Amino acid sequence: MTLDQAMAFGIVGVTIALFIHGRLPYDLVALLALLAGVVAGLIPMKDAFKGFADDIVIIVGSALLVSAAVAKSGVVETAMRPLVPYLRTATMQVPILAGAVMVLSAFVKNIGALALFMPVAFQLARRTGTSPSSLLMPMAFASLVGGLVTLIGTSPNIIVSRVREEILGEPYGMFDFAPVGLAVAAAGLVFLTLGWRLLPQGRRAAAGMEAAFAMEAYTTEARIAEDSPAVGMTVAEIDAMGGGARVATVIRERFRRLPATPALALRAGDVLLLQGEPAELERLTARAGLLLAGEKHAAAGGAPAEDPGVVEGVVTADSPLLGRTAAEIDLQRRHGVALLAVSRSGHQVTRRLSALRFRLGDVVILKGESERLPETLGELRVLPLSGRDIALGKRRRSLVPAAVLGVAMALVGLNLVPVSIAFFGAAVALLLLRALAMREAYETVEWSVLVLLGALIPVSETIRTTGGTDLIAGWLSVAANLIPPLAAVALMMVAAMAVTPFLNNAATVLMMAPIAASLAERLHLNPDPFLMAVAIGAACDFLTPIGHQCNTLVMGPGGYRFGDYWRLGLPLSVIVVAVGVPMIALVWPLVGR
Repeated sequence: MTLDQAMAFGIVGVTIALFIHGRLPYDLVALLALLAGVVAGLIPMKDAFKGFADDIVIIVGSALLVSAAVAKSGVVETAMRPLVPYLRTATMQVPILAGAVMVLSAFVKNIGALALFMPVAFQLARRTGTSPSSLLMPMAFASLVGGLVTLIGTSPNIIVSRVREEILGEPYGMFDFAPVGLAVAAAGLVFLTLGWRLLPQGRRAAAGMEAAFAMEAYTTEARIAEDSPAVGMTVAEIDAMGGGARVATVIRERFRRLPATPALALRAGDVLLLQGEPAELERLTARAGLLLAGEKHAAAGGAPAEDPGVVEGVVTADSPLLGRTAAEIDLQRRHGVALLAVSRSGHQVTRRLSALRFRLGDVVILKGESERLPETLGELRVLPLSGRDIALGKRRRSLVPAAVLGVAMALVGLNLVPVSIAFFGAAVALLLLRALAMREAYETVEWSVLVLLGALIPVSETIRTTGGTDLIAGWLSVAANLIPPLAAVALMMVAAMAVTPFLNNAATVLMMAPIAASLAERLHLNPDPFLMAVAIGAACDFLTPIGHQCNTLVMGPGGYRFGDYWRLGLPLSVIVVAVGVPMIALVWPLVGR
């Protein structure tokens, strides 16, 4: 072992140790590793920052933006709506939800796909009495398996494609992963459909920030437009769309107040007072095509629509709102904000929002221009609340993001443009079409992930440039020569699975893909099976709650403990290896190309 190799291994070893230790953020550890590589002379100064210009960084960042726009569009909830009435038991809920997450994860970021379906899972759990612990972990694991199907489904696939391009001069195509990925996904879905029973039942979710907002339901005001699908529907049919929100009062012909009886048929021009949580109200108004009173006033008053801000706040004792109505104080014209909803502790709001006199302690949802909202809240002496995202009045439901994503997928699938250009173009198009505001785009991008990738790419290359990958491959080849070639592929997959819970799946591939390629070369075998094995192993982290964001995301809401992940994750890992390795050998022959 040369001095350069020893230093390269030392930097990587310390980096891995710091990742496992967890006291420093991943992105900071990656930056320290990059600096150490430059100081040690292993990374030329002119190449120190080339990782930040790598296609991987562009693809991952663009995919995050596209995923966020699809999430905001509400297209997933709309597509799931016809199935919801049939999902009465966990036996039906698990395969449908896990399958839906799995399919979506092939095309958008897996954590984005999971986040889209978690509200649906909670809604079903409340309606049917199913424990969320039965649903959330299978959905999280399904999101990881679904990402195996396409090039953009998960970061390991993108990184492995880049390594292949460096070695063989040609990257993987969009659907080169599909034959193996579909087989593994199908086997995984069958197991999850049955295996969810291995999980603890009836666990209570850990209390989160939502528990701190245990206030009275909000009341909002919405009008039925002439072209609304709600025209002719009954109150009961409208209530069924909200997943918890309901119609409290119907106001007809400006002054007639009608009790919201289930059989009451609704007409164009009716004003509805709706009650529920903000997310439920947003879902109901979007599905029924209702126009929020605050939205109407905002349009009339010229409030900015391109970058709306929605904030939740409490009316304080010195607020100029006290004892006055929104109409009297003219919130829209004088202050540039629209009143979307009000929650009053101990009292049910029965008046139209424009005629409601504010009281001390009222919790309000206001919408206005993002940059002006802090100043406006100060003028109104409204104390802003933080800790949860308010969807009401902020989401724009549209098929545009899904259509843009489809076009990008088609361009890549037909090999018309590289994946980086396709998804960068899709992200720019969605920003131009205002499916996402610029502020939302900057908030959506996981900058720590991009920094991690950009910094680790040059660091991981030091193992190759110093000859370290050949050295490790030589050690592994000694063991691999004693076992069949198929077992060597399985060895690489299991090694990647073992490492990724303690690192990051992107970091795992950056470290192991060059080693896998070098091992294949030493064994005089096709590198494709070994690269595929690393990609699958790095993406399939089912053993801990800390190795992947999807696993972490469901831990609190599902009430899981650290050891619960092994119950479902270990047999699923065995299935992935048992199905994945033979499929790799079938699709990507070990000998030849």
